Amino acid sequence: MDVKRRGPMGIELVKRGVVTEDDLQTALDYQKTHPKEKLGDIIHELKLCDSYRLIEAIADVFGEKAMLIRPSDVKIKIDEYISPDVLRQNSAVLFDVEDGKAKVCFSDTANRKAIDTIRLLLLNRGLVMEKYISFKSNIDEVLASFEGKISDKIGVGSDTTEMVDSIIKTAMDRRASDIHFEPMEDNLRIRYRIDGQLFEVAEIAKDKQQQIIGRLKAISNMHQEKQESQDGRIIIYPEYNIRVSSQKNVYGEKFVLRLLKKNGNVKEIFDLGFPKDETLVKNSFDKINSVTIMAAPTGEGKTTTLYSVINYLNRPEINITTIEDPVEIRIPGLNQIEIDAKTSFIDSLRTVLRQDPDIILVGEIRDKETAEIAMQAGQTGHYVLSTIHTIDAIEVITRLRKMGLSNYDISSTVATTVSQRLVRRLCKDCAKERDFTKEELNLIHSIEEKNNVKFNLEGKKTYDPVGCPKCNGVGYYERIGIFEVLLFDEKIRELIGQGESTLKIKEEAMNRGYKPLIIDGINKVLSGDTTLEELNRKLRIY
Repeated sequence: MDVKRRGPMGIELVKRGVVTEDDLQTALDYQKTHPKEKLGDIIHELKLCDSYRLIEAIADVFGEKAMLIRPSDVKIKIDEYISPDVLRQNSAVLFDVEDGKAKVCFSDTANRKAIDTIRLLLLNRGLVMEKYISFKSNIDEVLASFEGKISDKIGVGSDTTEMVDSIIKTAMDRRASDIHFEPMEDNLRIRYRIDGQLFEVAEIAKDKQQQIIGRLKAISNMHQEKQESQDGRIIIYPEYNIRVSSQKNVYGEKFVLRLLKKNGNVKEIFDLGFPKDETLVKNSFDKINSVTIMAAPTGEGKTTTLYSVINYLNRPEINITTIEDPVEIRIPGLNQIEIDAKTSFIDSLRTVLRQDPDIILVGEIRDKETAEIAMQAGQTGHYVLSTIHTIDAIEVITRLRKMGLSNYDISSTVATTVSQRLVRRLCKDCAKERDFTKEELNLIHSIEEKNNVKFNLEGKKTYDPVGCPKCNGVGYYERIGIFEVLLFDEKIRELIGQGESTLKIKEEAMNRGYKPLIIDGINKVLSGDTTLEELNRKLRIY
């Protein structure tokens, strides 16, 4: 609620006679230990004054309409126009639709992103938004009453075993990649990560927290009494291998479950979003006596892409071995090794080299020793694929240098580095076509100029996410990769061998056809796969 106003909110409330100076000081003292809470919400929670007078005064300060929203005020089916996930994410409640107007309560009318998100979704349904302001606790109460009803689906009212089981199974049904069990001050929050975005799905009473933690420890084979960080696995669901991580915070132990399908289908590399160029695929991945490295931050699909590459290369006459932690997808014809507490990537890689492999997939290059053995394997007749955590394909060189590898080893052994990001794919069932705005075209032209490229903009349209039952009202469904590829030709190898900076290497690579992530990203926007807003979320282009 922090926007330009006639004075600080507390002073305005005292001037209007809503609270006394002592009440204000009480609220300010409370805010010191709860800095994320708005002052008005705190005064409301502490019951320092009449709630109706308070919200009326706050609304007057902001020039908004006030409402103490309750579940009984909702006159429509709450998920008919916008999904509960989106409403909760933007702390809003759509409570009535009449004569082309959609009435929406927000907890923060200064949050322009939230306001614009809801307004756009409603405009795409032909509705004009009428804005109200209410307290966050009221909005949370309304959403908790109506949205389930996810809470009902995950069995919040059932016994602990059933509750944990239904939380996990509901996450599977909703295509979640991760489940977060997060102890808060007054409750246990449950969130799902779907297509890279976190959505709060339930709040569970604090008195059930220890029972749920106990159940999670039991099924993931963790020590019950130990509160330090632990790692475990849940194997009771036939189709999933679930990795579990616990971490103590100030309100208890937080658990994150990573859901991995045991026998998921390996997609063709072009289906993942890799540029549709057979020659580029062959030049990037069909190698011998070398190393190819996939680079990206955590959770950006590096391993999934390597599975597609392995599937592309897999032939009966080739011996392919993978070393993974864990084996995420089992592929017929491969020798797949899963490391455990007694082994490591290094130990497994040394053993694999004595197993007559042609191609080796090493899940991750984490340290100098693993990197050195991977390079040795590449220099002795093998083709090695692996991943590394860097921001782009060029920075792989810097990362390997910092690990202690020589410029000679890097330049003579690495054949290709590939970087990627995952952006949400527009839902084809509800995306709405429109012309690019002048500002959007100016942005694209500036990217053209900066990267010395030319996009085909003739007749191109863009699309807005709308929201429908298929995508749970989000407007996006699944994700697609954006890629950049750095091929180590003789000139690039020469610069690396001479110890040149990555800035100089990038300049030369750009002259030789290297295209940064943003180029493929804009092409994905122009093909209607994603949006500039989604691209900006990953690459910060404006």
